[in-house]
Amino acid sequence: MKYIALPTNENRQLSFYLAMEEYVARHISEPDCFFMWQVAPTVIFGRNQVVENEVNLEYCREHDIRVVRRKSGGGCVYADMDNLMLSMVTDGDNVGFTFNRFVTMIQLALHKIGVTATSTAHNDIMIGDRKVCGTAFYQLPGRSIVHSTMLYDTNMQHMLNAITPSAEKLEKKGIQSVRQRITLLKDHTPLSLKEIKQKIRDTLCDGNLVLTEEQVAGIEEIEQTYLKQDFIHLIQ
Repeated sequence: MKYIALPTNENRQLSFYLAMEEYVARHISEPDCFFMWQVAPTVIFGRNQVVENEVNLEYCREHDIRVVRRKSGGGCVYADMDNLMLSMVTDGDNVGFTFNRFVTMIQLALHKIGVTATSTAHNDIMIGDRKVCGTAFYQLPGRSIVHSTMLYDTNMQHMLNAITPSAEKLEKKGIQSVRQRITLLKDHTPLSLKEIKQKIRDTLCDGNLVLTEEQVAGIEEIEQTYLKQDFIHLIQ
């Protein structure tokens, strides 16, 4: 599997990396591609969700949290620089096989850093009985894209409040409830997030492909489709 790298180390907004998945799927001939990314505070919601029903837009505006729709299904996810976002682009269109392969890969990578993980029927990755990583999937002709959010650390207040407008969940007990359902990778390993990223890359990839500036421009063109207000606010 080839690791897809950008020519510079600058951090982009989440819409860029969604566009990067699409670009790789459409234009990179490698059968198996993988890359990791991190973003400033952002809520990413599924293709079939109505943003006003799922996201506390007022809270997001007040705290400078971006809101982006993805083209895969599933629910809302909060991401920030303490999360690790994982993307795999591969040949084929067998949803079950691709999900299973991706989840198995991530479990193997976690095992390599000394963390025992399991998976669920919903393709969540668990440490014990708590979720550490969720996954989502979508297809382009002949290609499959799987992406996930791995919790190394996170701003729990933002995670709870940006996604759920309910006033009662602003209470401390709401945060405690979420903490009982999820776990943070930092609580299971002494490794830093940077070290974990390198371990995952070394485990899963056998080479890398650095995109050109021209290819980055192609990604930026696709990114514009994610930034349109009619895409963000209407069900696609």
